[in-house]
Order: sequence, then C-alpha cells, then structure tokens
Amino acid sequence: MEDAIENSATTERLCSKNVKALFDTVEAFLFDCDGVIWKGDKLIDGVPQTLEMLRSKGKKLIFVTNNSTKSRKKYAKKFQMLGVTVSEEEIFCSSFAAAMYLKSINFPQEKKVYVIGEEGILEELEVAGYTGLGGPDDGDKRVQLKPNFMFNHDKSVGAVVVGLDQYINYYKLQYATLCIRENPGCLFIATNRDAVGHMTDLQEWPGAGCMVAAVCGSTQKEPVVVGKPSTFLMDFLLERFCIDTSKMCMVGDRLDTDILFGNNAGCKTLLVLSGVTNLSALQDPSNKIYPDYYTGKVSDILKFLGS
Repeated sequence: MEDAIENSATTERLCSKNVKALFDTVEAFLFDCDGVIWKGDKLIDGVPQTLEMLRSKGKKLIFVTNNSTKSRKKYAKKFQMLGVTVSEEEIFCSSFAAAMYLKSINFPQEKKVYVIGEEGILEELEVAGYTGLGGPDDGDKRVQLKPNFMFNHDKSVGAVVVGLDQYINYYKLQYATLCIRENPGCLFIATNRDAVGHMTDLQEWPGAGCMVAAVCGSTQKEPVVVGKPSTFLMDFLLERFCIDTSKMCMVGDRLDTDILFGNNAGCKTLLVLSGVTNLSALQDPSNKIYPDYYTGKVSDILKFLGS
C-alpha cells in the first residue's frame, strides 16, 4: 500500500536513506502543535530532544498552530511548562493571525471586535490595540425568547472573529449574527475551519470549524480565514523571516490544513501520524492531498539521522 502512495503522488515514507536529503535542503522547520508537539497537555515522546538537535544544527524553528484559545504569550508558557524552551517570536497561533490581519487592512482602532472564542483572541486583540467584546464573558449569558424581546448589540462592532469556543451558546451566535448582518461593512473572520482537534490526549473534540459553520449558516456569508491553510499566514511568515519557501518544511498531522498549507506555498511537507491523520486516511483513494514525506512522529527525524 505504501508503494501505491509513492507511485501516485511521489510521497515517501521517511527513513534513514532519505532523511538527510530533506534535512540538508531545509533551513526552517514549521511545526504544528496539537497532535505533533503535544496532545492536550501531554508532550509527545522524543519532541524535546528532536527540537534541541535541530536548533544545534542551525535550523530555524517556527510553531504554527490553528488553535486560537491561547495567545503567543500563553503558548510560550505552555511550552515552558512542558519543558521545551520556545520564544514568543517563534510562535504563530491563529489568535495572533486574526489580530495581524486586522492590522494589515488598517482596521480602525475605534471599531470594536466581537469574539466567539476564548482568551487567546481577546489577548492578541488587546496587544494589537483593539477592543474585543464577548469571548468567555458571554459564556453564561442567555437569551429570553418571548414576545416583544429585542436583542441589542453594539453598533460600533466592525468585525466578528470566530475561533474555537468551548463556551459557545445561542447568545453568542445571535450577537455575532446581528453584527455581521446589520452593522454596515462588518467583517467576518475565522481563525480556522478545523473540524476536530486534540483538546485532550485521549480524544478528538469539535474544532473551530463547527463554530464557524454555525455563523455561516445564520449569516449566509463566508469568512476570511486567517489560519492554515490560508495564504495570509504564509505571506506574514515570509515577510517576517525572509526564508524562501523551498527551504521550509511544514510538519503537521492534518492533510487539509498543515500539508495543504505547505503544499500551496511550495514548502516541503512532512506528515506525522501522531495526531488526526492516520495511514488509512493518507492511503484512501478519495484523498487528494499528499505530503512529500510521512512518518510516525517528529522524533523519527532524530532517529533516522542517527541511524
């Protein structure tokens, strides 16, 4: 079955024979986090040693996650808690991408941003100089569906940002819907459209795509997506690091976000089977997204280089 993959899409299983060719042509490794570096709050075996080896060989490390629940500052703390040293400047989460998108289009500072999402989005908006509404503060709010009830919303909201939100409710959906439908020119921004994610180490949970789909349904509008596989995030990375995409390798566990993100940009791509995508999904005849390489987990890079 592996041969069938290779013959149809030039996808190779990573091994001691081809790992050096990949390693020698890459200056920067871009890593997804959930399912690649960790699952929930549990580090995947061999990750610290592999990252340390890559740094010692002069490779640039960049962490690109679609999870918007944390800010870059909070992600740096999570890495530290797990025993891995990563700076804020190396982290690009979709909460940060949403704030940077607003900056890139010169979104007016006096306009407010309504958030279906968690603290990460609100924190990054604040750092960027914007006023965020909603988020966890609206998690316990309820609507009263009774005669003559009018739901009021802030007419100065100029953008709605939707990300992963474990506190999503009917109140938030109505607030976001009214802003997008009734506030002139209100933007609809999605951090990502991931269907599921590893919120814990044992199970997959509904991802931001579920929340985004709900708002799409009520507004009949499609969002601007700022996380993987959008081109916005890659353009931002290229401007920041000035490394040609042919010298980058995107390492991820999802075909439709991580691998597509890398493929679209002209990066080398490495699929790890430690997260969402398994070998059966990669081999499925209906799959149209192929990595350059695939392997079990990130630490295989270290193992194969040493063998």
